[in-house]
Formats: sequence, C-alpha cells, structure tokens
Amino acid sequence: MAFEGLSDKLQGVFKKLKGKGVLTETDINEAMREVKLALLEADVHFKVVKEFVDAVKEKAMGKEVLESLTPGQQVVKIVHDQLADLMGGSGSKLTYSPRGFTTYLLVGLQGTGKTTTCGKLAAHLKKEGKKPMLAACDIYRPAAIDQLEVVGAQAGVPVFTKRGEKDPVVIAKEAMAEGEKKGYNILIVDTAGRLQIDGELMEELVRIRQAVKPQEVILVVDALTGQDAVNVAEGFNEQLGIDGIIMTKMDGDSRGGAALSTKRVTGRPIKFIGTSEKLDGLELFHPERMAGRILGMGDMMSLIEKAQENYDDQKARDLEKKMRKNEFTLEDFLEQMGQVRQMGGLAKIMDMLPGMGKNGAPNLDMDESEKEFRQMEAVILSMTSEERRNPTVLNASRRKRIAAGAGQPVSRVNTLVKRYEETKKMMKQFSGGKMNRKLRGGGLPF
Repeated sequence: MAFEGLSDKLQGVFKKLKGKGVLTETDINEAMREVKLALLEADVHFKVVKEFVDAVKEKAMGKEVLESLTPGQQVVKIVHDQLADLMGGSGSKLTYSPRGFTTYLLVGLQGTGKTTTCGKLAAHLKKEGKKPMLAACDIYRPAAIDQLEVVGAQAGVPVFTKRGEKDPVVIAKEAMAEGEKKGYNILIVDTAGRLQIDGELMEELVRIRQAVKPQEVILVVDALTGQDAVNVAEGFNEQLGIDGIIMTKMDGDSRGGAALSTKRVTGRPIKFIGTSEKLDGLELFHPERMAGRILGMGDMMSLIEKAQENYDDQKARDLEKKMRKNEFTLEDFLEQMGQVRQMGGLAKIMDMLPGMGKNGAPNLDMDESEKEFRQMEAVILSMTSEERRNPTVLNASRRKRIAAGAGQPVSRVNTLVKRYEETKKMMKQFSGGKMNRKLRGGGLPF
C-alpha cells in the first residue's frame, strides 16, 4: 500500500503529541527529529526533507500553536498542509487544446508501464466523454505495437499503426491527420523508451514534439525506483521539457519517497498515479487527499467518488423500494459485497476511512477481511434461490447442507446470517428516501 511505512511512523509520532495537553519547544523538536527520520527512510530526497522539517518547525513553534488548547492537532494540521503543498497543493488536471483536437505525448524509460498507461489514460478520458485514439510510435521494442493494440482493444479505443515505417515522427504526424479526419478529439502517442536517458532517445523525442506540438508531454515513471524516478524526471524535464508526471506502481510502493520529492525537485506536478494493473487502475492525483491518507485522516472525497461511479440512481431507488417493503434479501447482500469489490476491495476502502489505518484500527487484518468476504460469498452461492430470498427458512439441516457445499463450517453460515440481519436492520434507517439521497451523495450502504 502506498506510503504504508511512512504513514505508520508519522501517525505514531503524532499520536504521542496529541496525548499531551501542553507542548513545549522540546516536544516539537523531538517530534520533528522523528518525522525527519521517517521521511528519509521513506526515500524522500534529503534536501526536500530539510526544507519540509524547517518549514513545519517554524510554523509549529508559533505562539498560537504552543498556547492552543489542542496544540497536537494544530501541529498535525500544519504537517498535513505542508505535505499537500510538497506534493503539488490542490493538484493539476490535464489541459485540452482550444482548437478541439488534443495530443498528449507519453514518454519515459523502458519498464515503467508506459504502453499500458497509454491504454489506462485512454480509458479514463473515454469515461470523461472524450474520443481518444492511440498512436504506436515505439518502433524498436519487440511486440510494442502488439501490446498497444491489446490495451487499446481492452479500452475500446482505436490504435493507429504503420508497421514497417522507420521514422516515428512520420507515424505521429499521420496519426494526427487520421484522428482529426475520423472525428477523434484526443491522440495519445506512445513513444519508445530506453534503459537509461541517452542523446539518441532525447533527439527522437524532441523531433516528435516539434512535429506534433502536443498539448502536454507527460512523463511516466516507476514509483518503485524511488529517488531514481526523481532523477529520471529531472533529466527528462531538463532535456525535453515535461508538463506533468504519471507515477505507476504506487500500489506496490510502501515508502512513497518519489511522490513526495518529484514536484519539489522538478517543479512539474504528478497528474495521475497507477494503483493496479487493471485498466481502471489509474487515478487522478490529489495532494490534499493523499496527505490525509498518510496522516490517517482518510480520504472521504475519493471514497464518495468511487461510490458514485459504482452505484447508479436506479439501483439506489430499487434498494430503497425493497427496504420499504422489507424485501432486502441475501441476494441483495451479495450484490452489496460486489459493489465493495468494484470499489477496490475492503482494504482500499478502509484506507480511505478516517482513523482506519493500522494505527487507527490495529486489530483489522486486511487479508483476513478480504478472505472473510470470499467465504461469505461462497456460502451465499451454495444456497438455493428460495433460501437467498427468504433466509427465515434456514433451519439447522439446511445450514449444514449449505456449509458442506461451500466447504465451510456451519459457524460460518451462522455468522453470515447474523451479519445479514445486522446489515438489514441498519439499512432500515435509510428508508423513506434517505437511502437514495445517501447513495446519490456517494454514501456506502454498509
């Protein structure tokens, strides 16, 4: 999980601060030493760490903080705001060409996931109502064109190719002409990478940039490479000029140093982060929300947006109607579990809830929670349609049969029924229109 190690350490530091009614300069100095070590261990650039700690100390030493009734919380707010500022403040969205046809040039080294990211970006823009097209301009890496065609097909967007052409500039220019001619309004150009930055690579990218005049040059970097990612971003920006960054493999980077350093070192914002290998595993990067996650404050805005994406008004109305008639069944309960999975699973949701990180909920084992969900699903699928729709018929013999069919003990069936009854009872409070408003606003049904 992104920033897991840093998040645990910072939350531990501030838990001690919050426990003190009065803070002294010694307390703050001690806390800042721990924060400094935590950031360095997270592979944050040492110059960035020094600037960050100095800025926090200067604000935290103020009279209004030390004499506050809640000084610990005041310091946490200062750190939150400083973290958000470090990562780019309010965030940075893609810009579009005023002439109606926008070209994005995706660049980066080999192995960063650039080609897959082209497909993810196309899928994201398509969801936003755009009509994207991909252009295969990596003519060197074996099967690069084939790979782009595969991700293009998965995203449901066309891919312009010209096999046999030796000049990627020609391919890019012809792709632009083809895209405009056929009514597409976005062109995403996949370019060749190298194992390291070299003059030949940069010269080719400069030629492509001059030919197609992209609205934005977007660098794709691998978060797992830590400070190497920052150095790569700095090199590309100096030699080519970039407008933004997509940081891939953030789900596998427990340190997060690259994300915390890149903006300050290069001056260029992170626009998206890759959170999984799936086509929808590309998220807009919100510095303020990420700072909240790191400090255990949660990220309710992202949770609400995910709920809105995965739950439409009609389903909300149907569910409300069932609750009014007391017809919420185990089939509905199973559908709710499916909604949680579509939103990224229980672990991801818990990460967005305030106070539900490791320090906020130390007894919560994410792996066990996901395992429990799968077991409950197996139990429900082992039931007959009648049993799912009318759980009151589940006597001892039926429960024994269901348990055997699901490969689970009878106690698992009993636990499921108990959870179902608790959920049903809780959901009744939303009847009479409240549930529909809750879901339309992005609230979770359980």
